[in-house]
Amino acid sequence: MNLKQIINIIESVAPLTRQEEWDNSGLQIGNGNAEVTRVLLTTDVTLDVVREARRQDCQLVLSHHPLLYRALRSITGKTEQERCVIEAIQNDIAIYSSHTTMDNYLHGVSGRMAEMIGLQGYRILVPQADQPQRDVRTCEPTGVAQYGLGVIGSLPEPMTFDSLLKRVKEVFDAEELRYIPPRKTMVQTVALCGGAGSEFMDAAIAQGADVFLSADFKYHAFQPAVGQIGVIDLDHWVSEHFTCEVFAELLEGSVETLVSKADRTPVCYYR
Repeated sequence: MNLKQIINIIESVAPLTRQEEWDNSGLQIGNGNAEVTRVLLTTDVTLDVVREARRQDCQLVLSHHPLLYRALRSITGKTEQERCVIEAIQNDIAIYSSHTTMDNYLHGVSGRMAEMIGLQGYRILVPQADQPQRDVRTCEPTGVAQYGLGVIGSLPEPMTFDSLLKRVKEVFDAEELRYIPPRKTMVQTVALCGGAGSEFMDAAIAQGADVFLSADFKYHAFQPAVGQIGVIDLDHWVSEHFTCEVFAELLEGSVETLVSKADRTPVCYYR
């Protein structure tokens, strides 16, 4: 396939029109007509990842987080970001990122998190402006929103919060979790948002969630949760790494894909 065809597959569910204003999803480096036979999937684009793509003879690095958020004023190799650009161009490696485009897709980042912990009937937590909204009296959806941030759904049966903590830690292979206990011992309705989503906690409370799961909570973002809703805070990378699975499923049967072994959270934990 050529690069343009692969991009069309990704954008068939996560179009660039769905990205947030501040984001820079899309083709970072490369020529749309270039032939691609092997794709390296990653959360972050690092120099180790680009070099891994070169060793594995991958013509495309497909990432969740963009390599380029803002325009570079120079490319001298002074920073790792600049070295990534140089390495990719010198080795004819294209880079494409599906960031908030995949965050906003119902069955993208947050949808996959919901499936991993077993949520049923999940729907978009905060629909984009042109998407179906909920009835303010019943909280029932007036339609099925396909795009927006976060999701909310229900566990098949109520479970203790401690059991939910254990499940989250296991399915995401998390080294540690920070949390605020919920009001109730038993929980069933869970809202979540992949990546840094603390700003959507109010929406989770308004829609009756017992627990809100996301990443990168600042100290003062935890405080309003006390007595209102349980909170589980994951490492950012840990909450989004499985996006590679979504990419692999979308491209299955079209092109060979490999999940990067060099891709890992930059955060270390001292215990």
